[in-house]
Amino acid sequence: MAIVNPNSTPTPAQLLSIISTQTEIAKMGLDLNGVMTLVAERAQAMMKATGAVVELAEGEHMVYRAVAGSAGGQLGLRLNRNASLSGLCVSSAETLHCDDCETDSRVDREACRKVGVRSMIVVPLIHHGVAVGALKVFSPQPSAFSAGDLTVLTLMSELIAAAMFHAAKYGTDELFQQATRDSLTGLANRALFFDRLRHSIAKAKREGRHLGVLMLDMDGLKPINDYYGHRAGDAAIREMARRIATDARQSDTVARLGGDEFALVLSTVEGRDGALLASRRIAERCERPFSFENRSLKLGASIGLAIYPEDGELPDSLIERADQAMYVAKRERKGAGLETRT
Repeated sequence: MAIVNPNSTPTPAQLLSIISTQTEIAKMGLDLNGVMTLVAERAQAMMKATGAVVELAEGEHMVYRAVAGSAGGQLGLRLNRNASLSGLCVSSAETLHCDDCETDSRVDREACRKVGVRSMIVVPLIHHGVAVGALKVFSPQPSAFSAGDLTVLTLMSELIAAAMFHAAKYGTDELFQQATRDSLTGLANRALFFDRLRHSIAKAKREGRHLGVLMLDMDGLKPINDYYGHRAGDAAIREMARRIATDARQSDTVARLGGDEFALVLSTVEGRDGALLASRRIAERCERPFSFENRSLKLGASIGLAIYPEDGELPDSLIERADQAMYVAKRERKGAGLETRT
């Protein structure tokens, strides 16, 4: 049996960080995904772990819905629920720890070797008395975590559980919506975008076809917030979301990644020309004036495009390529005097 390091009491610094995290969560309202991301980041830092993940149980899978540290590139990753320590944690609704992945039969040893994990702690997330997910921290060192770390992670999981209760009081279906949707626009959030992108890439690969990734940066939001306040800014973001999503097909994914940044997965495109045509339609629609309380405000968007498989075959490479193209477009718009101003 794995034995964690002694000392079951969190350090004063860890306790202060928990209190600080609780205060920040109170300011977030019903932003469940924001809460999960914050807790993952703080848990990783407090326990000096290499990475941290919040996984939700969805059917036969455990899905990475919030990540921190070395897990940063794995958002949206799906694991077989029956072949992971997190899945066992959810099934048993018990805290589990692994001191050495090389000797623990409950873990996928080869998978752990690939990502450099030797030890981990997994704590269940309880919603209405049912384990619906897990909070996990891991390290490349064996026996990296103490009994105090177990206590800390349990306290951090309870912060997420409290946020789940207030965000979704009526069951797991609503909980999934709160965890995967942007609260301001109703679009997919960053976690769901990466999940859908991974799925779309796998499907495109099987079927031997192209897909497109668009990254959009909203122009002019800062002056709207500065001159007319954040209520106007929120209205502009919602309007931009509506415009971007207008022509989206059911198989496409439209997401708000945060702030003034949006993204699309075009599940099927006729090569680069087809994706460019869709991009131009969106750009033209985004340039139309926006009316807020009898004021006509200007909107606009800088858009970058990447095509699978020509521009990359992995989510990160496609997003990086689309991001680069988006920044080129933004510089060109600024040089041509097209960047939106109020």
